[in-house]
Amino acid sequence: MDIGLIGLGKMGGNMRERMRRAGLTVVGYDRNPDVSDVDSLEALVEALPSPKVVWVMVPAGEPTRATVQELAGLLGEGDVVVDGGNSRWTDDLANAELLAPKGIGYVDCGVSGGVWGLENGYALMYGGDADDIAKVQPAFDALKPEGEFGSVHAGKVGAGHFSKMVHNGIEYAIMQAYAEGWELLEKAELTENVTEVFRSWREGTVIRSWLLDLMVNALDADPGLSQVAGYAEDSGEGRWTVEAGIENAVATPAITAALYARFVSRQDDAPTMKAIAAMRNQFGGHAVRSSAPKGGDAEGTSGAEQSETAKKAGAGSAEEPAES
Repeated sequence: MDIGLIGLGKMGGNMRERMRRAGLTVVGYDRNPDVSDVDSLEALVEALPSPKVVWVMVPAGEPTRATVQELAGLLGEGDVVVDGGNSRWTDDLANAELLAPKGIGYVDCGVSGGVWGLENGYALMYGGDADDIAKVQPAFDALKPEGEFGSVHAGKVGAGHFSKMVHNGIEYAIMQAYAEGWELLEKAELTENVTEVFRSWREGTVIRSWLLDLMVNALDADPGLSQVAGYAEDSGEGRWTVEAGIENAVATPAITAALYARFVSRQDDAPTMKAIAAMRNQFGGHAVRSSAPKGGDAEGTSGAEQSETAKKAGAGSAEEPAES
């Protein structure tokens, strides 16, 4: 299979490599010429045989909308655009409507795996017509984790990103619970080695998970998380999940509380948010803020200052989605 890939940041660059390892021919384009295979979207499209499949991995919102609009003028009937970024599902409906008059298919794909996806594979949730999905299927098969699970045709256009949105909302709540538990263990002063308690939970307990593994990685790298400020960003999906809950009359108290806790973190250097920020750095390479120096503001760490494990997993560029 031949496929075009737009956006070669932390995730996009690793996705290109994973697909190439699986035998796919990938033509990549990024604003950074050092990582691009071609120098323009026009050149990318020209390099692909028909039907052309172009996968977009740029930041959600206007960058994605502008890229899809440009592709609408370059592609033709039978071609397919895949949005693999963190777009809101309502944008998918607008993008599909834009492409439909020209007979260009549209597939939205929520991608989870962060900077670890190159080796572990990416969990994929995609929406769209079956015929369009079939044209992209070899790429899905190359990117997904080994085994029976990790990839799903979630439904019609919008279903992929809606599913990923809910996934990230759940992630907010799980991370918040781990972080609050860590702060309580640290503050109570009864437990002599909190990191080892967390490590012990990695086997045999009902709360074991990959996020727990990453929390332990962060504590190993920075015991007490003294190098991390208690400030955690939100990338959009948590807010959208809460809004969708309201629109559908579904109560989401745990997810909502986790989102609001991130808002509070921006007002105070909260220990719980140190843990949230550390886990976000571990799975996605998201920048963390160092503790604020006297007389100045804290700054986000550069790639060189991130944890060694995150650095080894992949380096980003300007052309990348915001998430996990």
